[in-house]
Amino acid sequence: MSLILQIETSTISCSVGLARDGKMLSGRTISQRNIHAEVITVFIGEILAENNISFTELDAVAVSSGPGSYTGLRIGVSTAKGLCFSLDKPLIAVETLKAMAAGYLSRFENLDEKPFLLCPMIDARRMEVYTALFDQDLNQIQPTSAEIITAESFKEILNQHKIIFFGDGAMKCSAVLNQQHNAVFIDNFINNAANLTTLAAEKFESQIFEDVAYFEPFYLKDFIAGKISNQ
Repeated sequence: MSLILQIETSTISCSVGLARDGKMLSGRTISQRNIHAEVITVFIGEILAENNISFTELDAVAVSSGPGSYTGLRIGVSTAKGLCFSLDKPLIAVETLKAMAAGYLSRFENLDEKPFLLCPMIDARRMEVYTALFDQDLNQIQPTSAEIITAESFKEILNQHKIIFFGDGAMKCSAVLNQQHNAVFIDNFINNAANLTTLAAEKFESQIFEDVAYFEPFYLKDFIAGKISNQ
């Protein structure tokens, strides 16, 4: 038995969910830039209240661990660590791109019966994305990386496999990649806390937890602050 609070803030979406035994009970999601800090605790309070559950009844807190937005990840992980520390609950980290792949399979798995690869993409400015490749069993077949997408990207693999591209970084790449054979783009995928459900439940059952004091998100790239204008 597990009751897990799930937090996803790695992209433009700020999302919180509550899951029991690997099934979502309820959630909140908003897709808007720079709003994560404002709404995350409100969302947590709302979903606990509507399910008549207190903080102490939680068995664990799961958080999307990156890669993704530096600020978003910092807010989500800080919130999760604060809750775990104050409640003495275990912290579960779920790799963001794998969670996205799991979320795709849970929502779209019946759209195509043929074998395919999954390529979640997170927007990383201009034509760069954070991405990885997974098969239909969620085995990772290409490592997580920051890639600048060109007409040659994935060309060799697309000659042999159908690839499903999705996530907030995928659509900006469609004009470059959709001329390639076997490239399929999903435009209605929203990254939210529900994506963490299956993987978080599996980690809880296997007792795979993080050190609350020392855990840090996987930023992939160093944070680069913008210049402040003097005007």
